[in-house]
Amino acid sequence: MRRLKNTLLWCGAVLMSVTVMAEDPAATCDKLVATGNPEYPPYLWRDPDTRRGLMGANELILKAVSQRLGIPIEVVYTGPWSRAQEEVRAGRVDLIAGAFYTEPRSEYMHYIRPAFLTTRSVLWKRTFVDIDYSEWDDLQAYDGATVINNSFGQAFDSYARDNLKIETVASLEQAFRMLAQGRVDYVLYEEFPGQAYSDRLNLTYVIETANPPISQEELYLTLSHRSKCNTPELRGALERIMREITRDGTAEAALQAGLEAWHDQNPASGG
Repeated sequence: MRRLKNTLLWCGAVLMSVTVMAEDPAATCDKLVATGNPEYPPYLWRDPDTRRGLMGANELILKAVSQRLGIPIEVVYTGPWSRAQEEVRAGRVDLIAGAFYTEPRSEYMHYIRPAFLTTRSVLWKRTFVDIDYSEWDDLQAYDGATVINNSFGQAFDSYARDNLKIETVASLEQAFRMLAQGRVDYVLYEEFPGQAYSDRLNLTYVIETANPPISQEELYLTLSHRSKCNTPELRGALERIMREITRDGTAEAALQAGLEAWHDQNPASGG
């Protein structure tokens, strides 16, 4: 009887241990690695000191996520935006620190909801060169450019694929220089990052945005389907934390801090 009692106690302890491990993501995942678009200030850009990491609003948000999750998250530079997405697709990197939702992307990574920030995508054109643009259809008469594998939301991506002439290039700097030289009529890119790079490249008076915006999309934290840490427990914990940081102002505070950090590093960029 005593042996049976001890056996039952041992079994209970094992079951309790298994339950705790199942409920605690840190029990099965000791580190997460994230990456993102390195040409995306104030959200993300390459750390000028280490050159290996990324910094900006999204990196600050992941610091807050890491603290609440109890798992270290390293935000690393893996190359241009197209390469960063491929690293997550292959499972060599766990997370993307900020991506728009598209159906093709959802096939290789899980979107953690809710979104933590929103951003506007706009049309950039040469200053003093008119483009007759008020809706998507108007762009059929022009040649455009953007960065490889960049998205402007599912609706616009589908429309552009079927109706527009848009060349894709490796970097935003390359796209903006093509625009400044008149090799394309417009460039599509997000508003804040585009303005930051326009200032940095001394193109502030050469190129400008045109209204209305192409789209306004939400930025999500995403988790690779092939990540060894991708469990229901981790996804649930991340979703809980993302709800918290959007409600308590952490995400908006990080955006302001990202803007200030970028301007401190690039004084000529102004406001």
